[in-house]
Parts: sequence; structure tokens; C-alpha cells
Amino acid sequence: MRYLFLLYGAEQLPESGTPEHRKMFEEYTAAVQAMADAGVLISCAPLQPATASTTVRVRDGETLLTDGPAAELKEQFGGYTLVECADLDEALKWAATMPAAAERMVEVRPLVPVEPPA
Repeated sequence: MRYLFLLYGAEQLPESGTPEHRKMFEEYTAAVQAMADAGVLISCAPLQPATASTTVRVRDGETLLTDGPAAELKEQFGGYTLVECADLDEALKWAATMPAAAERMVEVRPLVPVEPPA
């Protein structure tokens, strides 16, 4: 079963090159490397800031574009990790190793298995 870890946190991250940024990067690298070593990691990536996003809505056949995120929240979705685990319990154990779980939050969501189109 595949699970998506949605990593949430404050919009403002430590400035690149600072000791805080290096520490954060090292912690995430260690967590992701452990998942890769265990064979559960499929993909992961941080996101650009929410201010770089564009929200797309189609209403009455008209495409409406809005700069910025769909919702103004104190914490923003900042990255994801996609894993394949035996069950939810295993996925939750891996999610707990993510630094975001200790500092902010990680939402664990199972993917719906879908057959690719023929």
C-alpha cells in the first residue's frame, strides 16, 4: 500500500547556509536515507514557498487563476514523501521519523489504488 506524507510547517524556513538550515537539511536527509535503505521510499521533494503557487478553478466553463495558495493558513504544505509500506502502522512509524513530525506535523494519507488506463 502506498502512503503520502504531507509535510506541514511554517512558511518561513531557516535561511539557506545558516547552521539551522544545515541542521534541518541533515535531519531530513537522514530520515529519507533510512526509508531508502529500508526499501519503502518511492519519492520525496520539498516545495517552493506557497507564494510561488497558482490556484486553478474552473467555474461555468471559465478558468480562474489566482496567485498564491488555495487557503491562507498559518502552516503551509511544504513538501511530500511517498512510501510503500505493508500497512498503516508501518507508514505511521516512518512518518514519525520525519523532522516535521517533531517540529510541526505530518499528515499520512493512503493512496487509492488505481489501475492505469490501457
